[in-house]
Amino acid sequence: MNTDVAIRLTGISKSWGAHQVIKSLDLEFGRGQLVALLGPSGCGKSTLLRLLAGLETPDSGRVEIDGKDVTAAAPSARGLSMVFQSYALFPHLNIAENICFGMQVRGVHAAERRQRLQDALALTNLQGLEQRKPAQLSGGQRQRVALARAIVAGHSICLMDEPLSNLDAKLRHSVRHEIRALQQRLGMTVVYVTHDQTEAMGMADKIVLMNAGGIVQSGTPAELYETPATAFSASFIGSPPMMLMAAEKLPPPLRAGIAPIGGDVNTLIGVRPEHFHIVAPSSTELFGTVTGVEFQGAESYIYLDLPGGDDIIVRSPEKSRLKLGDRVGLGWNPVDAHVFAADDGRRLLRLARYGHDSATPKLAAVL
Repeated sequence: MNTDVAIRLTGISKSWGAHQVIKSLDLEFGRGQLVALLGPSGCGKSTLLRLLAGLETPDSGRVEIDGKDVTAAAPSARGLSMVFQSYALFPHLNIAENICFGMQVRGVHAAERRQRLQDALALTNLQGLEQRKPAQLSGGQRQRVALARAIVAGHSICLMDEPLSNLDAKLRHSVRHEIRALQQRLGMTVVYVTHDQTEAMGMADKIVLMNAGGIVQSGTPAELYETPATAFSASFIGSPPMMLMAAEKLPPPLRAGIAPIGGDVNTLIGVRPEHFHIVAPSSTELFGTVTGVEFQGAESYIYLDLPGGDDIIVRSPEKSRLKLGDRVGLGWNPVDAHVFAADDGRRLLRLARYGHDSATPKLAAVL
């Protein structure tokens, strides 16, 4: 048994009628890691979390926690806690009573309950709020109460279902930091469901990107950002996401050398917004028309309309002086570009790995 694996899923499937929500997944969650289940609405991530929690039963497959088969076990027998999107606090109980409720039901001794309560209040910066009701707290404070309740349970595994979605942007950032700091301090294994890739990128040790009930790609945030396995990964990860352009719409000097990468397969070229550079337009370069400029303080987003119909966002590290209607050239370093098959979005290989003539047009060496 691998003691570094806290949770293992093998061949897990789940359907609602004729609709298959989870498609035979194999997945491992490392002990002490924060793993984000990321994907668009309806991709199956919350259903997968409920299967882990025991709130749903898989149609097939096996769920193991700490090496034990818990596929048919009740939620209370799985040795984990859960933080819900809605906080799930009792409105008629004060904060201390909400935090201690589960311990009281399980018959934890009063002295131990008091000690766990004080420890959890200190960890979540809730000291002095014990006698307040949930309605008297801010959204961020209520979320911290839900975290404190998970902490006092004493379990090494915690499941979180979009816990920050009800908070405003400023609170999301601060509570996100608090959750990550707590997780690292306590050494907990956290499975964190979110549709917000900024949350996943900023918090997770590992991201599992899902779509249509399957796993598109899993790895560290850097791996998903720098080496997306599919066009879906490329376009979902990043804010703004990777820009994808149909290779056949590029000018001939830029299109030459693309065909050998995929043979007869139509290809997409992907470039991150920060890897574009704007130059003076010429007949041999890709050019576009400025349709918008957003000043973001430390950077600017420049929106371009390309002749082939693609809309491109360029991230500039400075305030842009461009105006609506300006015509500009667009370039990128070939090592920063990626190539995907247009039909199924799979990543295609970098030709540079096998060597290429330096006189070959620059896109011949892209990923």
